[in-house]
Amino acid sequence: MEFRYCPKCAAPLVVGPVGGKDREQCRGCGFVAFHNPAPVGLAVIEHRERLVLIRRALDPLAGYWAPPGGYVELGESVPEAVVREAREECGLDIALDGLAGVHSHPEVRVVLITFHAHSTGGEPLAGDDATGVGLFARGELPLQPPPAAGTTTDRWLHAAISELLAPWSGAAPRGAPAPGSPGTTR
Repeated sequence: MEFRYCPKCAAPLVVGPVGGKDREQCRGCGFVAFHNPAPVGLAVIEHRERLVLIRRALDPLAGYWAPPGGYVELGESVPEAVVREAREECGLDIALDGLAGVHSHPEVRVVLITFHAHSTGGEPLAGDDATGVGLFARGELPLQPPPAAGTTTDRWLHAAISELLAPWSGAAPRGAPAPGSPGTTR
C-alpha cells in the first residue's frame, strides 16, 4: 500500500477490488489510487561520429555509462524533455532523428521512450545527474555487466539500454568511416 490516508478528504484508505485489481480506495469520498508509470525520455546521441554516454551519478544504475535522459515534466512533451535532459546532463544541443523504441516492465514505475539524435551545438560536459561524459566509437563501448545485486529497475534498465546500444557494440558497418581512438572527457 502506497497511501494510508486519502489525499482528498484525509480518511483512512482501504484496499479492495477496483477494475479487477486490488487498489487503495476511500470509502468516504470514493477516491481510488491508481499507480501509473511515469514517462522517461532518453536519447542515443551521435556527436562527431561517436556515441555520447554519461556516467550516471544517481540510481538507478549509478556509476554505469548510459545515454542521457530523465523524467518528462508537466508542461513539456516527451521530445522537449529529451532535448532538455541532453543539454542538462551532457552539455549538448541535439536534434531528434526519430523514435528508437518504447520500453516498459510490469514491475517498474517508468515507461522509457527512446530516440535517436545527433548533436547540433555545445561541447560534451558532465552536468546534472552525471559524473562524466564519454564519447565512444562504434565497437568501443565500455563493458558493463548486469548489476548483480541491483533492483528489478536496475536489471530492466540495464537490459533496455544494452538492447538500445547494441548497434554501437559491433564494428562500424561497411562503408562507414573507420573509428578513431576512443575519447573520454570528464
